[in-house]
Amino acid sequence: MSTVRVVVVDDQEVVRAGFAALLATQPDLTVTGTAADGVEAVSVCRAERPDVVLMDVRMPGMDGIEATRRITAAQDPPRVLMLTTFDLDEHVYDALVAGASGFLLKDVTAERLFDAVRVVAAGEALLAPTVTRRLIAQFARLRPRPAAPELAALTPRETDVLRLIAQGLSNSEIAARLVVGEETVKTHVSRVLRKLDLRDRAQAVVCAYESGLVVPRTG
Repeated sequence: MSTVRVVVVDDQEVVRAGFAALLATQPDLTVTGTAADGVEAVSVCRAERPDVVLMDVRMPGMDGIEATRRITAAQDPPRVLMLTTFDLDEHVYDALVAGASGFLLKDVTAERLFDAVRVVAAGEALLAPTVTRRLIAQFARLRPRPAAPELAALTPRETDVLRLIAQGLSNSEIAARLVVGEETVKTHVSRVLRKLDLRDRAQAVVCAYESGLVVPRTG
């Protein structure tokens, strides 16, 4: 069984120690370092090369957004899971745009924490349940639309897949919706990410909203 290497970043020592202690109870998870701010996080990640970073959004000095941007810009970067107190936090949206793969509320249960780290380490984005989609929709609607990747590069089926990713469907759910095999969906997802130069499904959701492919609901 391969071990997932984790770095925990939070400016509150109790929070850092608490998450590190919880993760240490799992045989397949190991905490290789901790950091109290963004600058330290970048340094620790450079030295330890973790698989997953639990990153606090709000920290003095360099915050979690800038730290995420720097960490995910490195070669073969770790996956970043943002930690936040509020589910509708504009800073989390900024972090997803910066390269984070999802987020967790700080009052997360132990089992949910473990599952989240494993899911993200496996290369999936943590977009469930509906909070992340709601957050992206809200802040994509409030902001001027930036230049989005050229969706014309996608085939009609790939466009359908991107739209369903943005709705939060898993590969198996997309397969059922489109009446195709799950392996076919995986192939489509890989092509969408490659053609649009997106890192993972979280980036695909942001892209779908910001390009106007998926229109946020009002009200």
